[in-house]
This record gives sequence, C-alpha cells and structure tokens, in this order.
Amino acid sequence: MAVPPTCILTDIEGTTSAIAFVKETLFPFAEAELDAFLDAHEEEPAVAAVMAEVGHIAREQDPRSTLRIWMAEDAKVTPLKTLQGLIWRAGYLDGRLKGHLWPDVAPCLRAWSRAGLRLAVYSSGSVEAQKLLFGHSVAGDLTPLFDGFFDTRVGGKRDAASYAAIAAGLHLPAGEVLFLSDVAEELDAAAAAGMRTCQLVRPADDTQPCGRHPEAADFPGVARLFGLPAAA
Repeated sequence: MAVPPTCILTDIEGTTSAIAFVKETLFPFAEAELDAFLDAHEEEPAVAAVMAEVGHIAREQDPRSTLRIWMAEDAKVTPLKTLQGLIWRAGYLDGRLKGHLWPDVAPCLRAWSRAGLRLAVYSSGSVEAQKLLFGHSVAGDLTPLFDGFFDTRVGGKRDAASYAAIAAGLHLPAGEVLFLSDVAEELDAAAAAGMRTCQLVRPADDTQPCGRHPEAADFPGVARLFGLPAAA
C-alpha cells in the first residue's frame, strides 16, 4: 500500500454534505432573506464592500437585480458567495440553520485529526460559509479540526493552479494532500497539480463515477482505500 497522505482536503457539497442541503435549504434561505438583510446591514463595512464589488461588476445594472440573476444561475462569483455567507451566518447564529453532514463524515474527520492528519476545506462557498456550516453542524462544532479553509479567492475549482496554491498555503508537497470531491473536473485539476484524489460517489446525490479517479461511497470507504484511521 502507498504511504497514506498527511493532509485531507475536502469539498463540501456532494462530498461532506448533501447537494440537496445547499440547493434546497441554503440557497432559498439566502434568496428569501436578501432584501431584508441588505436593508438592515447595507451600511456595515463588510456588506458595503461586497455591494461595491457587485456594482463594479454589474456597472449599469442594479446590484440587487444582479445578485438575483447570479443566484438564479448559481454563479460562482466571489461577491455573491461572500454575501450568501453573511446571510447564512445570521441564520446559523439564531438557530434557523444547521449545517448538514452525512453521518459518516464527522466520526472520520475526528479520527483522522486525532491520528495527526491535517484537515482542510476547499469549496466554492466562501470561507465564512464553510466555517458556519462546520461550526454549526448537526454533529457540533468541527472547526477546531481544520487547519485551513479555502474558497474561490485562491482560484477556480477546475484550475490546477488553485490546488498548487492551496498546497503552498498549507506548506505541504502536493503529493501529500488527498483531495476529496464528487466532481470529476475538480479532481482532474487537483491531480494535474500533483495531489492524490478520490471521487465521492454518494448514491443519495446521484453522483456518477468518472472512472478516472479512485472512488468511495463514503468517508470510511476513503479510509480503507488510502490507509487512513477508521472511525471509532
């Protein structure tokens, strides 16, 4: 068996968490709360900065209309992701939202962390949104387990340079990092950067195996494939 990786870098949607949670809970929540949230917080520095960035991109179009178009398209646009994270934060903090995780995820993450593996997240959702999901998850606060959170500020998830930047940010050779995702093109990019890869093929998300990367149905399956500690 090859030497196990020293770091696990994981995607969220379709990997640790159900695609349905993002599409059927988080996205509708942000859309429904958009106007009320902006009315209440638009003058705050973090929100004002996001809206200025939206205005710069939108130019002649109303920023709120632009945001709604991006939401409808599920556009991977950083200011949208940042604003969604801020809206979700309010929902997590007052208990209206709880971060979904597949039942197999938290026990494995805890076991891997106890064994000394480094853990990190790379998602198109903002770092703020990532920390909220894991910090207010159905399995409790898991954020202390992670060494790093990365979003599209490092680059697109289908660009090899993004994964090289993440490895550099973790101060690790890319070959020591195992990237977990359900999306074949993301795995292709990670592999091109020298990372090891595994596609999560969860039946509940109807993920289709690509045949180009090792496959696992859940995190215990990942552990068996790569010689990682099993959950207690």
